[in-house]
Parts: sequence; structure tokens; C-alpha cells
Amino acid sequence: MAFPPVTVVSGRAIPLLADNIDTDVIIRIERLTDVPRADLGRHVFEALRYDGNGKAVDDHVLNDPHLANAPILLAGRNFGCGSSREGAVWALQARGIRAVIAESFGSIFVANCFQNGLLPIALERAEIASLSDVAQRGPEASLEIELAAQRINGPDGLDIAFDINPLRRQCLLDGITDVELTARFSDQIASVKAQDRSARPWLYRATAAPDG
Repeated sequence: MAFPPVTVVSGRAIPLLADNIDTDVIIRIERLTDVPRADLGRHVFEALRYDGNGKAVDDHVLNDPHLANAPILLAGRNFGCGSSREGAVWALQARGIRAVIAESFGSIFVANCFQNGLLPIALERAEIASLSDVAQRGPEASLEIELAAQRINGPDGLDIAFDINPLRRQCLLDGITDVELTARFSDQIASVKAQDRSARPWLYRATAAPDG
């Protein structure tokens, strides 16, 4: 198992609704060279959380102590655009983020999410606004994401459905990557290869006999 299975994600949500937040904003590249993966969480979004003098921006949502352990991040369009660094996903996970809900994602970022057990959900802007309203109500206002049912539930009967690729969903539920998924079909792959070798032996290079 590559990562813990993703089944239900529940708790507070951080409403960071800006568009085009790229991977360099999520985690600076130099942090990936000198900070252990488990410690990346304290550096996530530092360009937003601190001013030019390195002082924490007190009124920024990312510095709200009530949201320090929130497992859900709400974002705008094109979240995770920019470079292909997998460390952006690692940093979010080190912060405790288990699901990101955005209007759209950078394609490589979302692929990295699925390979590391971070749940990316794309919703319409109006639906994200509804979730943001819940997020800003206070400590008692939490959300629950049920991956198997593909539903997001919240206070006052809030119930939002979301789409996800069925194969990607199953890999998250099982806690496996593409490599481990492929390994599950090793017998079938070997069988097809053997059949093809028999039918078209000229395509396969003969194995040389060992010396002696």
C-alpha cells in the first residue's frame, strides 16, 4: 500500500479562494532541497502567510489558529498550475490537508495528487462559494467528504455531488498508485506476453546461452 486509503475526509475547511495559485506559491523550490518531507508543512504558502519582512500576516486565513488542523482546502481556478513539482502535494499533506476542492487544477498537479493520496475535487464556483460560507461560520461548522458516495455534506442539509474518474477513485479508496494497480494484473500481462511471443517469435530477441 503506497498511502493510507482515502475514504472519508471530515473537518474544517480553509477558504483560500484565489485563482492561479501555482506550485511555487504552495512551496518554494529551495525548501525541497533542505527541508525533510515531513517538515514541509510549516513552509506551505509562506509567500502568502508572511510579509516582506518575514512577519506573519495576522489576518490571513492561512494563519487563523482555528484552521491550523483543517484537512480541507478550498481554492479557485487553476490551482496547482506552474511547475510539475510533486513536493507541492507533499507540502499540503505535511500541513494536514487531505482534500483540495477547486474550480479547476493544473493537470500535472492533479496527477501528483492521485499518486500520493491527496483527494482533488473540481466543483463549480457557486458550489465552492457555498462551502466557503460554511467554512467561515466558526469552529462548529465542518464538512464531510465521502469518496465512495462522491458526496460532500455539511450543516443545514448541505449535500453536493462531485465527479471523479472511477479508476482514480478506486485507487484512492485502496491506497494504491498506478504502479501497484498495474502489478495487480501481472498474471494477465504475463499471459498476453507469452501468447504474443508464441504467435510472433521473430519480434523477441533470443536470449543468449550463458558461457560455459
